[in-house]
Amino acid sequence: MEDLKRLFSYLGSYKKDMILACLLVVLETVAELIIPVIMADLIDVGVANKDLDYIIFKGVQMGICAAFALITGLLYARFGARAAFGLGANMRIAEYEKVQDYAFSNLDRFDTSSLITRMTTDVTVIQNAINGGLRPLMRSPIMLIMGVSLSFMMNARLAIVFFVCAPVLALILFAVVRKVAPMYTRLQDAVDKLNGVVEEALTAVRAVKAFVRGEYEEEKFAVVNTNLMETGRTTFHYAVFNLPAFQLTMYTAIVLIMWFGGGMILDGKLKVGELTGFLSYVLQVMNSFMMISNAFLLLTRSLASARRINEVLDEKPEIANPADPVMDIADGSVDFDNVSFKYKKNAKEYVLSGVDLHFKAGETIGILGGTGSAKSSLVQLIPRLYDVTEGSVKVGGRDVREYDIRALRDAVSIVLQKNVLFSGTVRDNLGWGDQNADDEMMWKALEEAGADEFLRKMPKGLDTDMGQGGVNFSGGQKQRLCIARALLKKPKILIMDDSTSAVDTATESKIRSELKKLTGITKIIIAQRISSVMNTDKIVILEDGRVHAAGTHEELIKNDPIYQEIYASQMKGGAEDGSTSDERQKA
Repeated sequence: MEDLKRLFSYLGSYKKDMILACLLVVLETVAELIIPVIMADLIDVGVANKDLDYIIFKGVQMGICAAFALITGLLYARFGARAAFGLGANMRIAEYEKVQDYAFSNLDRFDTSSLITRMTTDVTVIQNAINGGLRPLMRSPIMLIMGVSLSFMMNARLAIVFFVCAPVLALILFAVVRKVAPMYTRLQDAVDKLNGVVEEALTAVRAVKAFVRGEYEEEKFAVVNTNLMETGRTTFHYAVFNLPAFQLTMYTAIVLIMWFGGGMILDGKLKVGELTGFLSYVLQVMNSFMMISNAFLLLTRSLASARRINEVLDEKPEIANPADPVMDIADGSVDFDNVSFKYKKNAKEYVLSGVDLHFKAGETIGILGGTGSAKSSLVQLIPRLYDVTEGSVKVGGRDVREYDIRALRDAVSIVLQKNVLFSGTVRDNLGWGDQNADDEMMWKALEEAGADEFLRKMPKGLDTDMGQGGVNFSGGQKQRLCIARALLKKPKILIMDDSTSAVDTATESKIRSELKKLTGITKIIIAQRISSVMNTDKIVILEDGRVHAAGTHEELIKNDPIYQEIYASQMKGGAEDGSTSDERQKA
């Protein structure tokens, strides 16, 4: 229940609607409970004495109570819906804002599909629990207490039936709720898996079609879909037991009351109107039990969803601003001082080990290394996308953990290995680099990134629609647009993580030429092609998360066998042993 209580704190301005909705339910219930008392008088006094005026008077009273109950019920529907959907909106905002504060390491703990489910399906479950469960949850205790009290006032002997039937129904309903409670968590997990398969299939739909794997994806979807169906069927198979249990108990109570009540009427100990009113209270009391069971089922499911939502809200961002953050970054110098890093604290091996590197402001650095050598992991430590496990990373002479995160990341532009563009126009996407950039600034950045040549041929230019994820552009075009966006930030450090792999060598050469003109920016270029880093101020070779060698092209080509092998294979068509064609001719 603590999970639900915490979520109710997100009601905010909708708290008044919730309180008003609860008050309206109480008034509606009281009005309905008065009707059987009036009806008993109408029958026993008005009908028995054939007093038409009395019958009309009592009928008007019943009509007023019914109208009042109707009006309060309609008003409840309005304010209850406002409270439920207002709470849902606030919870989604809270979750979304929390995710924006997550570090990469936090995001690694949640599947994307699970986060989507927690912001949509789980929130909808809470909304439905309030919208559909608040009314019965408020009405039921009042109807139960007042119904039993008034029935005892009418006839204490007949009311004993409640003490026989009610505990039986309560035990059955308790057993149903206890059985179903853990099943709702499994149901939401099944929804996560279904969303995960759908998301993956739609994101990679082109690859699916290219490899003609549609049938395989259909089979994979069928498995998770069937799992969801079976989980849901099993869950609700037990959940609906409350209805037959309720009907069995209710009809048993009615039969017993009619049996004993009829006998009391024949003996002159009970009036017909009293029995009629008493039966009304029986139905109301039993109905209150039914409503309580339905409300508890909704509550049980909402508890599972509340727990999942709170897991998102309780996740503590592993990267946060220091108490007194430094706002100004002096320059673009970067120092790795004995840096070791692993993605998880309990991981057995480090991804990076004992890295000592020092880049001066304004230098151009090339980073080479095989797949899995931790090139991307290294540069992600600079803008604090991850924090080091041991050692320190310094920018502008200060540890990056001393800076305000926003200020640090504004000073560092990173073009990720995977091109990330958003729906909208080219102008919208470039605005991520600088919201205030005018057309001239955008075209200049596009020219520096080599993207102007294809964009000027498009009729709409900067207003060209990107499509979802930049689907209307080729891989090389998307890479160049991402570079232009990064340049618009006018950063002190520019990181290009294999961001020219999809462009031809001529275009890459042009981009390198344009980047060389940018002074005062420390440029860190991760590449697979040695031609991309040959002319840099320093080349770093990583191997298995360690710095194998560092130096200029001339120094490495003379002294480092790994660099010689890479150079020979890419530039001179090296043999299997890595020797160059000149070396083979001499041999």
